[in-house]
Amino acid sequence: MSRTLSLLVALVWAIPLCAQGSSGSTAPAYTGTTIVNSATSGADGLAPNTLATIYGTNLSYGDAVSVDGLGPGTLLPQEMAGVQVYVAGSPVSLYYVSPQQINFLIPANLRPGEMDLFVARDGTAGPHTSITLHDVGPGLFQSEPGVIIATHADGSLVTQNRPAKQGETVTVYGTGFGPINPDAPVSIPVPITDMGSFQVLVNGTVLPGTSIVAVSSVPYTPGLYEATFKLPKSVTPNPEIRVAVGDQSSPPKLTLTLQ
Repeated sequence: MSRTLSLLVALVWAIPLCAQGSSGSTAPAYTGTTIVNSATSGADGLAPNTLATIYGTNLSYGDAVSVDGLGPGTLLPQEMAGVQVYVAGSPVSLYYVSPQQINFLIPANLRPGEMDLFVARDGTAGPHTSITLHDVGPGLFQSEPGVIIATHADGSLVTQNRPAKQGETVTVYGTGFGPINPDAPVSIPVPITDMGSFQVLVNGTVLPGTSIVAVSSVPYTPGLYEATFKLPKSVTPNPEIRVAVGDQSSPPKLTLTLQ
């Protein structure tokens, strides 16, 4: 498995799953408040080309994951374990399905506004509920509560045993960073189209634009973004890191392991 896919498994699906729901005829159950941005866990962070999660009960009869199937010429499935998720009347791509959790991709071609969503499981539909898509919904994935996933320049993970250093160039991973070119091949990173409004904040201070190396999609993982930037030469240990697109920013109090 590639470094990127290994990261995706760690940051999106290494979530403790609850016990499976019953396998009777009960319809899938969820509400608008349990449909959230996968990185921020907030319903207000939903946007086109964003990884999202549905929490509920009776969502499926078993578990299924599509991570291992991603690669050249491979598309994400729109049905897994008999489950489909419909947004604005059309089935969407799925990453993970279980009785109490579904991870899916909000299509990039949708526009901000109110959207209808429902889950169908083996022909049994859950409730139609409304979700609100915003222009962007930036969020950073965490390796553990309060600590963001990051990698060194060589692709290895930033950890307590190998922390980031002052002045180092690191990469962080998130979702909801905004539009990219939807026609570009998935095998290459595609820069976000609004680089001019993208910012990285370290301990609340905006980094100069010259410190941002690249902000793009991650190959073979639709909805996942990476931002590469150079840290200040003088920064306190374990600084708070936020990313912002326009006036929308990732949640506060998330830190980078740095010594």
